[in-house]
Amino acid sequence: MFRKLSAELFGTFWLVFGGCGSALLAAGIPEVGIGLVGVSFAFGLSLLTMAYAVGGISGGHFNPAVSLGLAIANRFAWTELLPYWIAQLIGGVAGAAVLYLVASGTTGFSAGGFASNGYDALSPGGYSMVAALVAEIVLTAAFLIIVLGATSNAVATGFAPLAIGLAYALIHLVSIPVTNTSVNPARSTAAALFAQNGALGQLWLFWLAPLLGAALGALIWRFILAPDDTSAI
Repeated sequence: MFRKLSAELFGTFWLVFGGCGSALLAAGIPEVGIGLVGVSFAFGLSLLTMAYAVGGISGGHFNPAVSLGLAIANRFAWTELLPYWIAQLIGGVAGAAVLYLVASGTTGFSAGGFASNGYDALSPGGYSMVAALVAEIVLTAAFLIIVLGATSNAVATGFAPLAIGLAYALIHLVSIPVTNTSVNPARSTAAALFAQNGALGQLWLFWLAPLLGAALGALIWRFILAPDDTSAI
């Protein structure tokens, strides 16, 4: 169990450091900034690389919503859910802390939004709370279906991290303008703790919506798409 939790901690660390780091350090550089597309692929690549690196140890969740969805789909032990959540949160906060240390090493640094998630005034595109809630639920549900499908017995082994990482990039391409993309409560919590824009006050949505979406996606997979699936992740 120690190795599993260590893998989840380090994987979530890398997801936050790599994904949020790309948004904070590289997205807005004049003339050479990577922009929305670059940040989206940075999140996808962060997930893909760690899924290959340590997915064989812990299953490569790196996300409390994914762990919940897998438990609902009978792919993950309920008794391990809370320890996984704790490891993911610690890893995410550690990633954000190291990112803060790096980012603050330049003149005139201000944490600002610190790649945090939000709605209304904190939404990059000014989207409402309802829009944010719907987007996060739908996208997390779709993500869980992709995770469960890509890791099922019906799919060739070895390609799941690629499909999951690309799906994660696609999700960011869609929803960065809406919420700055959560789909992951650990990532949202980590960024909100260091943000200076009031993101903590909206953090409830970025726990509620991904967890609801994960449950919905898992139920759709379990009872509609693959009722006889017995795969293990």
